[in-house]
Amino acid sequence: MNSNAQALRPPFFDQRRTVAAPGFNRWLVPPAALAIHLCIGMAYGFSVFWLPLSKAVGITHAVACPADLGFLGALTATTCDWKISLLGWMYTLFFVFLGSATALWGGWLERAGPRKAGVVAAVCWCGGLLISAAGVQQHQIWMLWLGSGVIGGIGLGLGYISPVSTLIKWFPDRRGMATGMAIMGFGGGAMIGGPLADQLMRHFATPTSVGVAETFVTLAIIYFVFMIGGALGYRVPAEGWRPAGGSPPAGRHRGGVVTDRHVHVAQSWRTPQFWLVWAVLCLNVTAGIGILGMASPMLQEIFGGRLIGSDTPFADLSAEQLAKIATIAAGFTGLLSLFNIGGRFFWASLSDWLGRKTTYAVFLVLGFTLYASIPTVASAGSLPLFVGIFCVILSMYGGGFATIPAYLADLFGTSMVGAIHGRLLTAWSTAGVLGPVLVNYIREYQLDHGIARAAAYSVTMYILAGLLLLGFVCNALIRPVADRHFMTSEQLTARREYAPQTHQHPAADLGALTRETSHARWVLLAWLAIGIPLGWGVWMTVRKAAALFH
Repeated sequence: MNSNAQALRPPFFDQRRTVAAPGFNRWLVPPAALAIHLCIGMAYGFSVFWLPLSKAVGITHAVACPADLGFLGALTATTCDWKISLLGWMYTLFFVFLGSATALWGGWLERAGPRKAGVVAAVCWCGGLLISAAGVQQHQIWMLWLGSGVIGGIGLGLGYISPVSTLIKWFPDRRGMATGMAIMGFGGGAMIGGPLADQLMRHFATPTSVGVAETFVTLAIIYFVFMIGGALGYRVPAEGWRPAGGSPPAGRHRGGVVTDRHVHVAQSWRTPQFWLVWAVLCLNVTAGIGILGMASPMLQEIFGGRLIGSDTPFADLSAEQLAKIATIAAGFTGLLSLFNIGGRFFWASLSDWLGRKTTYAVFLVLGFTLYASIPTVASAGSLPLFVGIFCVILSMYGGGFATIPAYLADLFGTSMVGAIHGRLLTAWSTAGVLGPVLVNYIREYQLDHGIARAAAYSVTMYILAGLLLLGFVCNALIRPVADRHFMTSEQLTARREYAPQTHQHPAADLGALTRETSHARWVLLAWLAIGIPLGWGVWMTVRKAAALFH
């Protein structure tokens, strides 16, 4: 009989094997999601490698390529160094393939389950780092683009959306808070990975190596351990599971867009609601990425010598003074990363009470006001107010990412929210290209026409504010999804075939309740495993940000 039962047992990576038994503690799932997001979030911190890689051949100085060397020649040249502009294409590849992967394989993820998706994400992300390490050793930049940019980008996408549907189902009473916890990790990945990579490169550097290849290999090993641990830690709730006393906050139903029914992913993109939310996310992220990309140079060029107690304009600063204000600007960037991370948890949690539509209305109205006020504040020379405005803006940028999965669950139900979220992330890919291009070209146009550096950002800020105003209109137009788009009972039954028999909250079963209580020590250990590196990253960032106030 045992052999028959064993033969009927589904494969290890089958989603049925991830259904939690009665008594499972749902607070074990967020650390699993964070373990993956904190690793793939290093994509934001890849710029720490640009300067060392730009001297990979010369070691102490960059060896320029011949002037007549074409683009294809630069991809395979082994005797001259790469330009940072070539290395910077990694960012574009990251987010283009993140969006493409989530759109293409989001439906597969819903069928395969978060465990299998998390393992595939780990293999792609960490395998991409190993390919990049080989590319550094062979000095072939196309291998970095293929390894980390393409393959790693696919891992980014699958890792990013792998916990979304699961967390929303475990926390129907706190959808925003649950997704905020996980997506907070993506914002915090660079905060840990950046300083860690810097220390590793210093450790591995030799007279013949800048230490990047060895750092890639080390990070791949560390990340693989954490990501596999997170993937294997995923569990999905049994059909019909509800938390004890877990009625949704009344605020979730404000705006009248929350449903208890479900829309199929193939049908979701045929609804006006999907494209309105797509536009809202794209416009909000375009503006946020624009700010994020220009924050450091903007601070330096607007305030110049005033950052170090001098009235000297930026253009007249000495090399020593420029180095000092660059250090202060790095602290400013670190401070913004803290607000980006904190905003993901704060705003997403707040949306459980305000409602998702109202929360986005706050993002867009307050964002419009703050963006439009930046030129005035800059001309007045108020550094504290300038820094404060940027911090609030970046908190809402992060909060927008964390709130959007819960917004989709409110509109389209929870059955296929992971796949729908995957398709929606093409808005992020679009914004990742549109935002930097828009900001950089406008700035260059201004400078080419004689506008002073300190004033070259005003038009850009007004344009970004206009994008947020357009986003507010799109958000205001969102209405409940029409009945014809929801899945039929037959479709829902087919979706639920993997689930075991329905059971109520484990509190109804004394034995299950005992098991849930016994999981408390594992919950503590899981959160410590995540909290210690995250706390180290916060501490390193705070130390760097302190330079801004000295």
